[in-house]
Amino acid sequence: MVLRDHLYQIRGFMDKFINNRDFMEELFDDAEEAKQAGEIGAAILEARSLRLTDIAAEMEGESAAGYKRIQRFLGKADPRAALWRLFQEDAGFVIGDPTEIERPNAWKTEYVGMLKDGKTRGFWALILATPYRGRAIPCGMVTYSSKTIAQGFDSRNLNHFRAFDGLKEMLGERPLVLDREFSYSELMLNLFEEQINWVIRLNLRANPPKFYDADGKQVLLTISPGETVVLNHVWYMGKVCMNLVGTWKKGLAEPMWIMTNLEAGQGLQIYFARMKIEETYRDLKSLLGLTKLMNKKQVYMEKMIALLLLTFTIGLLVGEELRDLLYGEPIIEGEQVEDQERIPGSPSLKKGKKWKRYSGLFILLKQKWTLSDNQKTAILQAALATFQNLTRPHVRTFV
Repeated sequence: MVLRDHLYQIRGFMDKFINNRDFMEELFDDAEEAKQAGEIGAAILEARSLRLTDIAAEMEGESAAGYKRIQRFLGKADPRAALWRLFQEDAGFVIGDPTEIERPNAWKTEYVGMLKDGKTRGFWALILATPYRGRAIPCGMVTYSSKTIAQGFDSRNLNHFRAFDGLKEMLGERPLVLDREFSYSELMLNLFEEQINWVIRLNLRANPPKFYDADGKQVLLTISPGETVVLNHVWYMGKVCMNLVGTWKKGLAEPMWIMTNLEAGQGLQIYFARMKIEETYRDLKSLLGLTKLMNKKQVYMEKMIALLLLTFTIGLLVGEELRDLLYGEPIIEGEQVEDQERIPGSPSLKKGKKWKRYSGLFILLKQKWTLSDNQKTAILQAALATFQNLTRPHVRTFV
């Protein structure tokens, strides 16, 4: 009997496995731009790098011709606008976090300045994202550096506002969930004025802010290991009214304090549900070569990062379907399985040990595995359907 489902060794043949053009057509209205974005995205997955020469080497034909096609695409298309289409309408909150991108040898690059340590050259990328299965799906971004701030009479804070301004109309009542870099009064005043809900971890490491009650008396943040403390209606630096909740888990060296304009317990629950976007950054840097970015112009650099984020999302969705197939364990009839042990969207599957250990993107790009034709088709159809739900939600809502 001749087997119709031939087995494929997929690793190293990503462009033949994932038709990026099918996904990119959901993001780019121009058919030619979608085709070009699909070709470049497939080459990014193959190259595991954002360096243009590496990408061009994985494209069809001579690498010099591929390099020119990338440049033409960057001159015409804008993946940054397409990125906003990945906003998840059913997301409970939105994550914002900056990551440092080191460029130690970029002495003459216009957008590269000095990072926090004052010694290393590089810039920041502030990425906005919504949580998805332990990772995050990007939906917006801005980049800035000490040099661009100085050149534009700008500030870090204004760049933060610029990023959140693009998100404001889509947020509705969803809170922004931010880490310690954002615990400064100017941002919270801006969020208050724009009527944006927020959950922010308080930075107590250097020059901690002071809090006051309604009578102007200072409120001290005291807490013991294993304790949770709620302080309602306190004033941050006497300027912003908020609720505070602190918790000190046993075994940790220090407590964690969360500030929010929501009910304190709700804010703490949301922060704990916050997906580790740092893991997304780790994937972007270690699996897809974000740190190898070499564009000379900031606008082209931002377009390449946006295209990388689009490509990352495609790989993530396909990888998650692959993770379910390879490492999901069937739920036996009558078996009692807690909700957190069930695989999202797969009512008959539970999380196996390897399912928990690896992300979908890591499995897709780093592990060796085989699929039949039918399995491959099912995975791609499911991932594309999820992608289409992101870009074309049935009902657009702001609640």
